[in-house]
Amino acid sequence: MQAVLNAALPIFALILAGFLCGRTALFGPAAADSLNRFAIYLALPALIFGAMAKITPDQVAQVGFAAGFAGGIAAAFAVAYGLGRGRSLRSAQACIEGLDAGYSNVGFMGIPLCLLVFGPASLPAAVIATLFTACVLFLFAIVLIEFDLQKGAGSGTGRKVVRALVRNPLLIAPLAGLAVGLTGLTVPAPIERFTTLLGGAASPCALVCIGLFLAQERVVVSDTRPMAVLVVLKLVLQPAVTALLVYKVFAVPDLWARAAVLLSALPIGSGPFTLAKLYGLEAGVTSGAILLSHIASVVTVSLLVAWLA
Repeated sequence: MQAVLNAALPIFALILAGFLCGRTALFGPAAADSLNRFAIYLALPALIFGAMAKITPDQVAQVGFAAGFAGGIAAAFAVAYGLGRGRSLRSAQACIEGLDAGYSNVGFMGIPLCLLVFGPASLPAAVIATLFTACVLFLFAIVLIEFDLQKGAGSGTGRKVVRALVRNPLLIAPLAGLAVGLTGLTVPAPIERFTTLLGGAASPCALVCIGLFLAQERVVVSDTRPMAVLVVLKLVLQPAVTALLVYKVFAVPDLWARAAVLLSALPIGSGPFTLAKLYGLEAGVTSGAILLSHIASVVTVSLLVAWLA
């Protein structure tokens, strides 16, 4: 439990800092929007580019791990998306809830936790999980949201979606980083330092934004049930499906299999919130689910760590 608390407490502290700033009117409503735009257009693309630029062909070759981890994400996303559509949410909003259920806090919490539990040998697994979550899942959600938002464009829908995607820094950054990583090119030291410094601000800014949002918005009682459902899907369904796939379906080395289960069981990261705010979608359920999932994960992830270690 100590390892989980060490990873989770800084997250709680950042959300609390944003909450207190919002409650004391130190930051007004415009501050959350400005911080969120900074994270989306500058910090997060820099973080994603830096991570993708370090990927190696050997890491990409871990097909069983990738398939198992992606399968857990897909199952949680599909169930949450289906439940959202069943509540008559529009496709874009249901997509955000699907993202909530599948988006692990791998970058901010997963990498240090894997190092604490499994040692340095687990770092490649944590990096790949981060890439799948912050790049593949994120881009998939962006495509679905863009199609829904551009649906009324008639015959020009596809063209408008493509135009919106190629202008999106969250698509450009991972593709550019992947090209650098797989071709074996070396990022010049000044650029690498620039992306490291800028990317380091992504998670803190997003978490402070969540605190500001919680301080400025009232929690609707009717939202508590979907929040709880998303937390169960994230902390229970996703790791259960991942464990089934990496232990029973695919041939995955033991260390990689254990890392896959732990990384899939992490609470919801801040990515869905930043995306909801970017597209002007409802973020109340998402912000509440992120907070609740981190509180519940102190127990669930601690139990899982005791079993896996």
